[in-house]
Amino acid sequence: MKALLDLDRLLADGEITPGQHARLQRLAARETATLGYGLIAGFGVVAVALATIALLPSALTALLLGLAVAGGGLVLRLAAGPRWHFLAGLWAVIGGLLAAGGLVLAADGSALAYVGAALLLGGLGVAARSHLLTVLAVLALASALGAESGYFDATYFLGVQAPLATALLFALFALISFVVSRRLPADFAGLALTAARTGVFVVNFALWIGSLFGDEMTFGGAHIGIPPVAFAVAWALVLLGAGLWAWRAGRRWLVNLCAVFGAIHFLTQWFERLGAAPGSVLAAGLLLLGFALALRALNRDGAESA
Repeated sequence: MKALLDLDRLLADGEITPGQHARLQRLAARETATLGYGLIAGFGVVAVALATIALLPSALTALLLGLAVAGGGLVLRLAAGPRWHFLAGLWAVIGGLLAAGGLVLAADGSALAYVGAALLLGGLGVAARSHLLTVLAVLALASALGAESGYFDATYFLGVQAPLATALLFALFALISFVVSRRLPADFAGLALTAARTGVFVVNFALWIGSLFGDEMTFGGAHIGIPPVAFAVAWALVLLGAGLWAWRAGRRWLVNLCAVFGAIHFLTQWFERLGAAPGSVLAAGLLLLGFALALRALNRDGAESA
């Protein structure tokens, strides 16, 4: 479990000694550097994998080469010392992305191909203790239901073809992953929690798309249309309930996520209904400032009562 603490404030209040303050600062600096290296390496790995897939002559070649590279990474992790784990993890990620990309291309992007890619990435993520591979595995599973993103002509897009099914299935997935994370050893618990958090992201994106375009489903020949307003109300209730639970349980990550998606939800629905007129923008900004002050007061009250 990670905690966000103001070390200078704790020192001024006498909660920690100067020696503890200096030691915690050194540990925090090391953690921040590790995070920075990880982010840079992550972007580099994705770029290498995508470029390699584009350059290879066939999907089968990408699949076989990816499996070989990932296998080499796992062998390196098991056979070499801890200082080689970072390099082994890079090999596993690059190989996993190559193999998953080759599998999806070979099967022409079918749903089963994405499920296979998710299983492959998830298995490699567990073996290599890779949070990046775990995230990619969950996103590949979402793609099996039609979730997609892309870029063209200075335009980004996010698509979810079945918002209701995606939201319900990944809410269940996130809940199961979270419960499982409470019962696993530390290394595996972190991976399960990463999977749960990624699932929560997918749920919010699905509800966001549903609140804009609604959804259509067919049961036994009967056509059922779900209006956007139903998604908008459900999303607001989910964010409110999850945010209150996270605040009481001390889950800061989920509190922040609910706050961010709550703001996105509010602005999306406001401008969809009222338009981006100067008056509506001013009112939205004032309400968001009030929401931020209320959230700050809740956090302060929770810290004082702890």
